[in-house]
Parts: sequence; C-alpha cells; structure tokens
Amino acid sequence: MSMGTMSLHRVCGVFVFLSLCLISIPPRCHGGNILVFPLDGSHWVNMKILLEELHARGHNLTVIREDNSWYIPEKSPLYTSITFDSKESFEDMLGAFLQEHMKMQREGASPLTFFKVTTHFMYLLSHAHSLWADATIKMLEDQNMMNSLKNSNYDLVLTDPAVAHGLVLAKYLKLPIVLNVRWITSGEGHFVLAPSPLSYIPVPGSGLTDKMNFIQRVKNMLFHSIILFQQKFVLEPCYETLCNKYIEGGCDIISLLQEADIWLFRSDFVFDFPRPTMPNIVYIGGFQCKPAQPLPADLEDFVQSAGEHGVIIMTLGTLVNALPKEVANEIASVFARLPQKVIWRHKGERPSTLGNNTLIVDWMPQKDLLGHPQTRVFVAHGGTNGVQEAIYHGVPVLGIPLFFDQYDNLLRLQDRGAAKILQLGDVNGKTFEQGIKELLHQDSYRQNIQRMSRLHRDQPMAPMDQAVFWVEYVIRHKGAPHLRTEAYKMPWYSYYCLDVLLLLLTAVTVLLMSTVAVFQFLCCRRKRKAKSKQN
Repeated sequence: MSMGTMSLHRVCGVFVFLSLCLISIPPRCHGGNILVFPLDGSHWVNMKILLEELHARGHNLTVIREDNSWYIPEKSPLYTSITFDSKESFEDMLGAFLQEHMKMQREGASPLTFFKVTTHFMYLLSHAHSLWADATIKMLEDQNMMNSLKNSNYDLVLTDPAVAHGLVLAKYLKLPIVLNVRWITSGEGHFVLAPSPLSYIPVPGSGLTDKMNFIQRVKNMLFHSIILFQQKFVLEPCYETLCNKYIEGGCDIISLLQEADIWLFRSDFVFDFPRPTMPNIVYIGGFQCKPAQPLPADLEDFVQSAGEHGVIIMTLGTLVNALPKEVANEIASVFARLPQKVIWRHKGERPSTLGNNTLIVDWMPQKDLLGHPQTRVFVAHGGTNGVQEAIYHGVPVLGIPLFFDQYDNLLRLQDRGAAKILQLGDVNGKTFEQGIKELLHQDSYRQNIQRMSRLHRDQPMAPMDQAVFWVEYVIRHKGAPHLRTEAYKMPWYSYYCLDVLLLLLTAVTVLLMSTVAVFQFLCCRRKRKAKSKQN
C-alpha cells in the first residue's frame, strides 16, 4: 500500500471518528429564558447548584425571592431577581419549630409524643402555606409585576413543589413547568404521580422499608391516611382563594403537580427502594456530588495529624446549629476518648467536655472531607445532600435524624448495611460510643457503602447532565405533555376498572339468572307433561 493511500485512510478514519462524536452529542438548546421560583433554606442550596450549571450553559435566569430571604441574595452574577414582600420570616418560624421538635423527641417515643409532634407539624405547615398563598395573591394583584412577567417571554418555570406558589404562578402564566426535588406540599411526589401499592412502598414518616409484614402494612396504611388528611384538610384550604380567584376554572394542588412537564427527583434506585415510576420523572440523585478538592492547609494538617486512626466528621446540616446542651456534652466526652481526630460543625455553646482531638468549626468543606482518604465515619442528621455525598464518596454514616425526611433517608442506608441510626431520644454517652465504635471496627459498613458508591457512579450519563438535558428538552419542545399519563384525568372508579368489573359482574349475574330461569322453565314444563300423561 502506498504512503498516499495510507494517508487517505487515516484522514477517512479521523473523519468517521469525528462524525460519530458529533452524532453522539445531544442537540444543544439556545440560551433559554427561565423563571425560577425556589424555596429558601436547604432546598435553595440544591437549586443554586442547578442554576450555576444552567447559567454556565448560557441560559438567562430570573429568580423570585422574598424580601427577608435568608439564603437567596438579591444580587447575584447568576440571575436577576424579583423581590416580593412577605409578612413573616420563615426562618424564625422554622427555627422555633425545630427547637420544640427536638425537645419533644427527647421525651422519648410514645403515642402522646407522636400525637404532639404530628399536630405541631401540621400547624407549622398550615401557617407556612397560608403565608405563601397570601404572598402569591399580593404578587398576582401587582399588575406591574404580572405585566413584566408576561412580557418577558419566559420558556418555562423552574420551581420547588414543596410549596405551591410556583405551580400556581406557572398555571397563571400558562408556562411549562419543571419541578426540582421530590418533596411536595404533603409527602413525596411519587404518590401523586405513579402507582404506589402500599403493600411494599413505604409512606414517608412511617419508618418502614419495602419488606413489610401484616402489622407494618396496617401502619403504612394509617400513615398514608394521615398524609391524605393533611393534604385535603390542612393544605388545600390554604390555596382555595388563590386558585378560585386567579386560575380560570379553578385548580387544586395535586392536579397542578400532575400537570408538570418534568420532575427532577434528587434520588435514584441505588439509594431508594425499587418502585413503579413515570416517564417524566428524571432521577438525578447525587447531581451535586463532585470529586474532592484539596483541603485548606490548616485543615489538611489537622486531618493528617490523625495518622492511621483517621478522622470523624460531624454536622447536622444548615437548619440546626446545635443539639441540646446535655446531648452535646455527652457526644463531646465520647469524642474526647477516641484515638481519632474529630471535625465538628457546631455553632452552639462550646461543650464543657470537649477534648483536644476535636476541632469545632462554624463551617466545613463537607464534600472535600467526605472524599478525603483519612475520613472514617460521617455523623450526620440524614439530610438528602449529606446522605448522597456519603454514598458518592463511600463513607459509612452514624445517623441522628431530627425531622422531616431524615429518618427515611438514613433508613435506606441502614437497610443496606451502610449506616446505623440513633434516635435523638436515645442518644447518650453509652449509645453514641457503641455506635461510633461499631462503624469504625466492623468492616461491613464501609464495604456496603463503597459498593453503593460503585453502583451510583456506574451511569451512562452524569446526573447533572441529565438535569440540564431535560430542562433544555422542555425549552426546545415548549413542554413535554406527551410524557404525562391520561390516568390523572380518570375518575377513581374508572382508574381501578370498578365500572368494568361491575358490568362484567352484572353480565355474569344476568347470564346465571337466565340459565337458572331456563332450567326452571324446562323442569316445570317436564313436570306438567308428566302430570298430563298420568291423568
């Protein structure tokens, strides 16, 4: 073969390779115009990560925020903001609730404690949603703001389904909706989207897994009833005036949730239990996770000083600055007796039993510490971010769940042998020390969570790329109604085919009765003939 022919073959090979690469790249979306209506607090932390990626890819973002927002700044290089007035700081309201909630948990598990916690939580929900509904009404009555929103030609609304204000606004503006996170006004999004048999799908808050005996299935049904009651009688009334006055034909929150074009669920089936799903649910669990970056020099020196014993890190998330004083002192005394070094995010009163091996910090680079080879155990409250980062980096978890979905998150790790749960009411020096030592010295915990880490990372497409692709998909196609099922429009008796069953039972009954009638007629006729012959 001549040199010219060989060169031609190389050129052709390179051309074919480049062509295949170009074909494999999904179509890009020209910069979209996205209206973002987030929820403050830890939900915003995740929303911001997604906004950073959307901004980097050329999309124009407008964020609606409260005037007393505690995490969402008015000015940002990522977005322009629209600020609305709110009557009350949700941060103050939530802070008071959390302190009272922890106090009740320390009373110990009992039916009375459960009743107090449940009623307290329902009051918080009702009050918070009423405030958000009132704030949304004020926005809709501001004609200048509404005209500005209508004239801005947004491509979609990206919002948080845990509160309904973004849903109502999107409906009012007649825009496609992308929902971020799986938590809704009451419970978890799967339960309003996909078939959810209560025989093997645990209801949030029930503390159950997908393996339930008879008594546990009864408990699961009762918890589902509480959530239905909460949605129907606690939350829906908060939005009645808003829906009836501003949405043509009225609306209800569940229907608005079901009309969403795409749901970005911060979960996956390495973490969650297998269950039926829907084509417009996109699983982006761990989308915020990235390889660890180098630690600041002083923190790296502290970590390395632990030697072969390694490091334990502890944080209770963004909402809780400190545990009750007596609990913090018990935990500090256990840390002081361990050979490991400890990094503890703690903003409360400094524990009197603190040892020299424990470093108290106001903030820690959690992702980078979890990815550090010296980290042995993660003591955490069980928030979604921390749990998914622990899975990504393969660090076993000692969980102290405090509220909301935290126990359910930790339960999924514990069921797979990757975590151990300590209820706040049971935390003392003895139980905490036993839990820490169990995770440090039983290799199965680390092996199990590292297996989860390998499964989580083994994906054809990074979760963040999936999230951005589907947001851009909605922009390109002006929605995704073809991914929504028609089942939501069916009455319950049609959904379960009770009308069909009734028809079939009626037909069978008529057939049986007709057959019996024919036999009776024939028997009577034969008897009459027999009597005639005898006469």
